[in-house]
Amino acid sequence: MAMRIALVFGGRNSEHEVSLRSARSVRAALTRAGHEVVDIGITRAGRWLVGENAQLIVGKEVSDRQDSGLPQLPDRPSRAALGQVDVVFPIVHGPNGEDGTLQGLLELANVPYVGCGVLGSALAMDKAVAKQLLGAAGIPQTTYRCFHALEIEADRANVVAQIEAAFAYPLFVKPANQGSSVGVSRVTDAASLARALQLAQQYDAKVLAEAAVPRARELEVSVLGWYELEASEPGEVIPGNEFYDYDAKYHDAQTRLLIPAPVTRELATTLQDLAMQAFRLLEGCGMGRVDFLVDADSGQAYLNEINTLPGFTAVSMYPKLWEASGLDYGALMQRLLDIALERHARKQRRKTTI
Repeated sequence: MAMRIALVFGGRNSEHEVSLRSARSVRAALTRAGHEVVDIGITRAGRWLVGENAQLIVGKEVSDRQDSGLPQLPDRPSRAALGQVDVVFPIVHGPNGEDGTLQGLLELANVPYVGCGVLGSALAMDKAVAKQLLGAAGIPQTTYRCFHALEIEADRANVVAQIEAAFAYPLFVKPANQGSSVGVSRVTDAASLARALQLAQQYDAKVLAEAAVPRARELEVSVLGWYELEASEPGEVIPGNEFYDYDAKYHDAQTRLLIPAPVTRELATTLQDLAMQAFRLLEGCGMGRVDFLVDADSGQAYLNEINTLPGFTAVSMYPKLWEASGLDYGALMQRLLDIALERHARKQRRKTTI
């Protein structure tokens, strides 16, 4: 059945460019399936553009300086405008899109939307909170410490000393609320640790220090569903850089994706089970990509993080893993739309008065 679908993309965050890439692929797939797509683009400066005006940021990235020259109307889609679509497909990665803020707006507008809800989005985005919940459930993860940016600003040397007392080099430092490895550093000594802390605190109020996994293999599993979940075959990332940072993900031609990953059936099943357990624990819905670090010597798997709005280009890991598991890009899109409509329909049957 053809539907009118609002595609929300762009965003006021460091993953703006990634969102535009995802939006182009999603839009093409929705159009091929016969759906009418209403474009809603959010510029880097936070302006909302609708319809033809939104196309100005689909074809190319719009800088803050260019933003000021964009047409003034129409702007900021109203609740009534959102109510004129059958479903919303938000593909805004990172903060202000993947962290529950955009999902909260869509809840207030009372429209069906693809992906996790407010709570699931917020929990998965905040890696510090997610780690506490995962740890309490016994899901294996690396040792970590969390520091507030104000604590780092007040006495960075003391924070460095605390981390050195708790971890051996190398280790990783990252913002608690970011995606696409933005602000992540691999640290090998005190000097690089101080620089890594300074970088990470520019992106979030909380900073994580994490132990490194020796000879780590980076394995990923895609999860699909709501009440009943499915997990794809695992894939493996062979980064061109020393770890899977932003450049390795989006600019380094040396980075390779092995789909499916060359792992034993036992390890594949372990990763799938852990992925679905973690996704359910963090109130996931619709889609999620669960990333693992696996010790190449011992085979021990550690859950690294969950992404509730993973990259969605035709060559991104999330859809490619489903393709390798027997679900092509178009069918995957339809499943996500169906889940969004089912969840919304069930919510409408709930009582809102006494």
